[in-house]
This record gives sequence, structure tokens and C-alpha cells, in this order.
Amino acid sequence: MNNTASCLAEFGLTSIHLMQLAFSAFAAVLFLQSSLDNLFNWQGEKAYFTEHFSKSILKGSVPLLLPVITLVEFSAGLFSALGFGQVLFTGNTGLGTVGMLSAVTGLTMLFFGQRVAKDYKGAAVLVPYFLMAVGGLWFFL
Repeated sequence: MNNTASCLAEFGLTSIHLMQLAFSAFAAVLFLQSSLDNLFNWQGEKAYFTEHFSKSILKGSVPLLLPVITLVEFSAGLFSALGFGQVLFTGNTGLGTVGMLSAVTGLTMLFFGQRVAKDYKGAAVLVPYFLMAVGGLWFFL
């Protein structure tokens, strides 16, 4: 056994646990920041998305969809943060799995919105985040 593996074993962690911790930490930062930005700058975010979707089929739905996406993003961030602690302290993965599922859901929703708004560059920017979330989900399952 190499030095890294023996050090991890002393703490009851495996390389899979390290990957779960990394994905959880990344998703927690990403989605908590995004959802809290929505909450603390609600009027600005609402104005931005209203303009962004003004020429799409979603133009009248921003007041309904903004709280939904904010809740999904907050759930992804919160469950990822809680999942980080759960993996670190117990080795269990239930909360992290919920976090990654929420992340995949939120990113799919955002991707749909960008495509409907014909913001193809914005949609393309979401692809690496989606791949990160799917990769994280794979390590949790």
C-alpha cells in the first residue's frame, strides 16, 4: 500500500471518499453561491431573467420559475454541503447523492432555459458543470 492510501486508511477514507468529498465541496460552493446571489439580489436577478427570456416562450414565467430554480440550486448546495460532512464523518452517501441529483436537475433546468432563450453560448458554458455533476453522481452511486 502506498503512503497516500495508508494515510487515508488511518482515517477510514478511500479514494472514492476523496472523490465524493471533492465533488460535494465543489457543488456546495457553486450552488450555495448561486442561490444566495438570487436571494440577496432578487430584484436584479428577476429583471435580468425577465429581459433574458423576453423573446422566448418563457417570457411570462420568470416570476414562477425564478423561485423554483433558486430552491433547486439551494437544495443542491445544501445537500452537497451536508453530504460532505456525512461522507467525512460517517462514510455514508445519502445526502451527497441527493445533492448531486439536485445539481443535475438544476443544471438541466438552466440548460433548458438557455436553449429556449437561444443563448447557445450560455448553454455551452453549463456543459462542464453538468459533466461535473454527473461525474459526482457516478461516484455517489
